[in-house]
Amino acid sequence: MQAFTHAACLAHDTGPGHAERPERLRAVLDALERAHPDLDWQQAPRASRGQLLRVHDEALLKTVLDRQPRERVMLDPDTVLSPASAEAALRAAGAGVAAVDAVLSGQARRAFCAVRPPGHHATASAAMGFCLFNNIAVAARHAIDAHGLERVAIADFDVHHGNGTQAIFADDARVRFASSHQWPLYPDSGARSETGCGNVFNAPLPDGTDGAAFLAVWEDELLPFLDAFRPQLVLVSAGFDGHRHDPLAGLQLEAEDYARLTARLVALADRHCDGRLVSMLEGGYELQALAESCVAHVDALRA
Repeated sequence: MQAFTHAACLAHDTGPGHAERPERLRAVLDALERAHPDLDWQQAPRASRGQLLRVHDEALLKTVLDRQPRERVMLDPDTVLSPASAEAALRAAGAGVAAVDAVLSGQARRAFCAVRPPGHHATASAAMGFCLFNNIAVAARHAIDAHGLERVAIADFDVHHGNGTQAIFADDARVRFASSHQWPLYPDSGARSETGCGNVFNAPLPDGTDGAAFLAVWEDELLPFLDAFRPQLVLVSAGFDGHRHDPLAGLQLEAEDYARLTARLVALADRHCDGRLVSMLEGGYELQALAESCVAHVDALRA
């Protein structure tokens, strides 16, 4: 298994008191280095403008890459552009591209991208919700356009709905998107009625949902939806902010719940695509909970 990261992702400066802070990634990297000292780490390359333009408008690229602010700029009440953010965003998106290349070329069966900023809220035209570019969407379109895949599955278990990912692929039957998320909660999307072109399945969860109920929704509804698609590649938006200690939401998950779901996603990939799975870090804002959950996730990816 390979893991992708880059020091530039630590330099993205969101400012004092921001939940999506560099310490998140440092906690993840430190925990993974302790738990998996033999992990095959790779330096994330920059995504190219062409790779980004597969899912994003030129205007968003100009905002993120060409603005070059001398100090922090707020793109919305939650989303920050700092002098170092463009490089971080390029490396975060590039990690997904490189990971897809690695698993589809046979260099690795599975890959984990420990990067920031996260991506799944970014739409084709807008950075939002801490996200500058939609990393998982860039990876999915790279798999389709550069590798010729016809069926790519995206599983999103972040506590917040991946509105950007859903919007980007809502009319693209080559991508099937399955999401569990707390409801109601930011970004106030992800109702069961939102089904795209038949390629979207949303499972809203009430505040206080525990691990057993979370796993049941995946086993009874979301995983069968992806299984029927027979994906050629499984992508995972791995957000760990559903942990019971996370300050931004109210689900009651434990690290072991993420390990159990990850094992089921690995089994899905084993059934349909020779185990090919790429996971990308999304949310998770309590440092110890995030670190423990990432370790449990990677444990299951490597099993």
